[in-house]
Amino acid sequence: MTTVWTDGIERVVISAGEIADRVCQLGRQISDDYRSREGKDPRGRSLLVVGILKGAMPFMADLVRALDLPIEYDFMAVSSYGNGTSPGEVRILKDLDCAIGGRDVLIVEDIVDTGRTLQHLLGGLSARGPATLRVCTLLDKPHRREVEVPVDYAGFVVPENLFVVGYGLDYAEVYRNLPFVGILKPGYIRDG
Repeated sequence: MTTVWTDGIERVVISAGEIADRVCQLGRQISDDYRSREGKDPRGRSLLVVGILKGAMPFMADLVRALDLPIEYDFMAVSSYGNGTSPGEVRILKDLDCAIGGRDVLIVEDIVDTGRTLQHLLGGLSARGPATLRVCTLLDKPHRREVEVPVDYAGFVVPENLFVVGYGLDYAEVYRNLPFVGILKPGYIRDG
């Protein structure tokens, strides 16, 4: 960290090396799980990996390269608030480009916190008739859940109530490109 824009990082919570190792482990686990379904699905269709923009992009890019099975991918963008929308209301800003009926679908998230956004996504996607619908998240904050949602694969559980940035996670759209997950120094987060 030699540039001014990273001076706001107080400490690294999860290093780039830890992330790389865990992504490889998740890739093996997910590949094994979906390969065990091969032969049972006469359609022989590939896994559809759906990244939730913007935060999941770096994690998904690394994860899909760690998967050892045929895949396709698509993206969705959602907003939980902003532009006059009350907090907690989920809006779809970009929907899928492909149909998911009868498909194995893996949702890739950067972080699962309250569960409200994921609950909304899963409800809408389930109604489209996928064969399976699973969730993989880089970070899981189960102690912050307001609604119960399934998390099939989690990279790391965040045990503390930390506001984290890096590896896709942002503060005011900055810090997403850090190769690690860290926390900001006091005073770098402004209220309002």
